[in-house]
Amino acid sequence: MIGTIVNTCTILTGSVVGSLVKRGLKENYQSGLFTALGLAATGLGINSVVQNMPKSEYPVLFIISLALGSFLGTMLDLDGKFHRLTNRSGSGGSRLGEGLSTAILLFCIGSLSILGPINSALYGDHTFLFTNATLDLVTSMVLASSYGIGIAIAAPVLFCWQGGIYLLAKVLGAFMTARLMTEISIVGGFLIAASGIGILGLKDCKTLNMLPSLLIPVLFVGLISLLGL
Repeated sequence: MIGTIVNTCTILTGSVVGSLVKRGLKENYQSGLFTALGLAATGLGINSVVQNMPKSEYPVLFIISLALGSFLGTMLDLDGKFHRLTNRSGSGGSRLGEGLSTAILLFCIGSLSILGPINSALYGDHTFLFTNATLDLVTSMVLASSYGIGIAIAAPVLFCWQGGIYLLAKVLGAFMTARLMTEISIVGGFLIAASGIGILGLKDCKTLNMLPSLLIPVLFVGLISLLGL
């Protein structure tokens, strides 16, 4: 799990550096960073969707996933609970909640962050994770310069996420198929794009309420595999 450890450390480092830079930034510069971050997140999300959609064997699955996942997340009020938790931290309230939700999505729900632990577990190849660590270093610096040191909370989340995938890949290597990764990447792309739209202030998509959408492709592909279809 050396790749995941390195990835976690780069997020912590970037968060510290970014929060220090924040103190010297005027409000108009912070506003510019917000806009750049929102555009980048939206672009990354759209890119993930465009790249993976042609590979999908179930072109309607992402619609069902987003619908069911959003319904479940809204019922559980994940967004509200998360923001209430960050409000208690006293670290910027809802702004920190918005930043953390964006950070977690950008760090965790991407092809490199998903495929990296699998490659590491199955083949001992850490290339994807080291590449992801470099990207996350820059991203965490930008996020922390806008939202503060609280972005560092995303580091243990990433460690648990990638560590979980690593362990699952060790135990269920045959199940972690390319088609499952494709479906997860499509849904994840929509979530990242929704997060970017929220940062730009175009619409509050309550992206955290949509997180259960990522479970639907796993359950669906798992069921299809069990049935031998």
